Amino acid sequence: MHRLAAMIAVSMMATILAASGCTAPATTPDIPQSTKADTPRSQSDAAHDARNSIDWAGSYRGTLPCADCPGIETIVTLASDGTYRTQSRHLGKGREVLRDQGTFRWNEAGNTITFEGREPERYFVGENRLTRLALDGSRITGEAADQYVMTRIAVGLTEKYWKLVELNGRPVPALEREPYLILKAKGGRVNGFGGCNPFTATYELDEAASRIRFRKLAVTSMACSSSLEMEEDFHQALRTVDNYSLNGDRLTLNRARMAPLARFEAVYLR
Repeated sequence: MHRLAAMIAVSMMATILAASGCTAPATTPDIPQSTKADTPRSQSDAAHDARNSIDWAGSYRGTLPCADCPGIETIVTLASDGTYRTQSRHLGKGREVLRDQGTFRWNEAGNTITFEGREPERYFVGENRLTRLALDGSRITGEAADQYVMTRIAVGLTEKYWKLVELNGRPVPALEREPYLILKAKGGRVNGFGGCNPFTATYELDEAASRIRFRKLAVTSMACSSSLEMEEDFHQALRTVDNYSLNGDRLTLNRARMAPLARFEAVYLR
């Protein structure tokens, strides 16, 4: 009986509300709707900033303005581990190359990097380019604005000066002349220096499979006391390798799945 009375009361209430043009309140509690303004950056924004949406690791070249010289030839190399290397030379003032390295951090928007541990140096990161910014992080304008844009150097093995930095797991010691190799794009030829003697060779490259082999290694026969053993190890590594890995401007030569035999860094100013 009580249940029937309650049902009649509910029905009468609905009829009264309908007649008055009102709507009965929802029985579920109000749930606030979140908006993009509720958070500094949405997940969608973060996924499409320069840091996450473009392949920014690599080397960039440009000639920055100079107050008392024709320009500063500059190379900036960014690695995916958050480290950087720079090479710079003041044109018209000799061949000295200034080098620096360290770590960098991204801004909250994910489009600008700042080099740590030094006078503020900021770059806006774009597709295949870096733009040097003013000390306060603003864009440089005016007639010289284009001179602050650095373009990306093409990724690849050939036509680069690869400086040997590690051999059989040990850093290469400072020598009077550094060991290196250059793979020529045409003819499959290699030119290099082992630490004591120049050498030549041929190479076979399969970029799709990251495989490489060196053949017909020919070396001059100058006598050296301090670097001869290391040079022989370098030559032996070249005869042994069968694959490589390339990470920006860092090259590793390997044998099967063994530990890397030789590591190199690309040098653009020398």
